[in-house]
Amino acid sequence: MRQNPQSGGRLRPVDLARAHGLSTQAVRNYEAAGILPGAERTPHGYRTYAPLHARALRAFLALVPGHGHQTATAIMQSINRGSTEDALRLIDESHAQLLEDRRTLQAVEGALRDLGPVPQERGDTFVGPLATRLGIRPATLRTWERAGLVRPSRDPRTGYRVYSAADVRDALLVHQLRRGGYLLEQIAPVIVQVRSAGGVAPLESTLRDWHARLSARGRALLTGAAALDAYLDRRPDDPERGQAE
Repeated sequence: MRQNPQSGGRLRPVDLARAHGLSTQAVRNYEAAGILPGAERTPHGYRTYAPLHARALRAFLALVPGHGHQTATAIMQSINRGSTEDALRLIDESHAQLLEDRRTLQAVEGALRDLGPVPQERGDTFVGPLATRLGIRPATLRTWERAGLVRPSRDPRTGYRVYSAADVRDALLVHQLRRGGYLLEQIAPVIVQVRSAGGVAPLESTLRDWHARLSARGRALLTGAAALDAYLDRRPDDPERGQAE
């Protein structure tokens, strides 16, 4: 598979598909989406691919675990239309997001380490100020309430929601866990445990899993970068690599 992409080593769609555990229709779809360079055609109209296409496909499949399907697609589209700088910017953004997620995890761990006894006095935080503090819409807090993740009381005179110190703590944890990628149904038992235990221990397994997922994403980004570099190295029109072999 190391032939010059401009001569020899021609592959049929089925060859490319089988080598990567895909259907021939998936290969055609990837080409139509701009994930693969355009295929050449035989005099009878059949597609033929080259080793360069195989490298492009390997690069895309390697990018997906770290970047997600949408971003991986945008990266390959940018490269195949000659906009390598756009592709590199997308890669930088994924790395920046991973770093932000690591900081979020650190913030959650810090919040839990500092979690102390909750004051028993009546709170006076309302939905608007709390939503502003978290950078979310009031409707999001109401969604969390319906899911049982926060349990504000009601002011007997006005009927407004009133969030106690415990409610604010729960809302902060929900917000940070949501940023970490957890679904509401996954967060619910964590909040129940925090309420009942009032400490960090119930969250230890969740935090370990979160660390493992971030590490896996980091490794996936490295794997994707290596495969993408191999593809760029063989592109004859890549200005940063020169002519392909």
